[in-house]
Amino acid sequence: MNSKLIVSPPPHIKSGETIGKLMGWTFLALMPVVLLDIYLFGGYALRTIFLSIIGTVVTEAVILKYRHMPVTIIDGSAALTGLLLALTLPPRVPYWLPLIGGFLAITFGKQLFGGLGYNIFNPALVGRAILFVSWPNILTNSWFAPLRELDAITTATPLLALRQVRAGTLTADLSVVYKPLLFLNRGGCLGEISAALLILGGLILIARKAIDWRIPVSFISTVTFLSLLARTNILLNILGGGLLLGAFFMATDPVTSPVTRKGRIVYGVGCGLVVMLIRLYSGYPEGVMFAILFMSAFVSLIDKFTQPRKYGLVKTK
Repeated sequence: MNSKLIVSPPPHIKSGETIGKLMGWTFLALMPVVLLDIYLFGGYALRTIFLSIIGTVVTEAVILKYRHMPVTIIDGSAALTGLLLALTLPPRVPYWLPLIGGFLAITFGKQLFGGLGYNIFNPALVGRAILFVSWPNILTNSWFAPLRELDAITTATPLLALRQVRAGTLTADLSVVYKPLLFLNRGGCLGEISAALLILGGLILIARKAIDWRIPVSFISTVTFLSLLARTNILLNILGGGLLLGAFFMATDPVTSPVTRKGRIVYGVGCGLVVMLIRLYSGYPEGVMFAILFMSAFVSLIDKFTQPRKYGLVKTK
């Protein structure tokens, strides 16, 4: 029996069927959040999600065709990028914004590096970052109440309210927002609407071994510890903003996260540290997007210095 040793960049899972299953489980884990978005925001949410996916899938197909490569959009990776990008956007944005975001995500976050497995940054976050620095007013002024009024928070975003409370410019009892944050938060992006559904989706992925628990656990634990150390509200830092979406669905990207077990813990801790530094000491109340992008740049170094010890290797003087 002949065997070959193949040395290649990630992803090391080359089977299109296996990649498709991984994407399929991620889609399934996000479906409760998507359905709740559509229920609450109606056509606005549906339009944003649909146009974002169209932008990523069409861009991927066109670029692959131009590069004379097989058009592999059937594996679902481009569509998943579009969905994740949409979940980082407010519900009511101009129709052209998710289309441009999808184009930017695939072009500059994926195909510029060579395609699936060669990119060093999460494509959805790359698209979101470029949109954020290009049209910040649109992305921060597109919040509005759900079409169906339920028990929800009335502030613009919970993290902004937390910052205002710390600064003394807002007097509020933050304890009253925990339940809405867990089950129905109307202040934020589409992917921030329910912490409980994001946790459920993350647990599904962990149970199916689609993601490694070390990254989200170390990520969230670091934010918890630093919130306690800084004497700021722990639950708002965990449940508010995009922490859960980032920890379970962005930072765990198999292409842009470390391969080693120790490296994944280091990566998660680093993401949590950067998030809290941004939230506590910068003018920006969030930080998850920039934290994951920043730590992704160090993944190769993290893997290099966290390689497991070779079996039988003995150090000699």
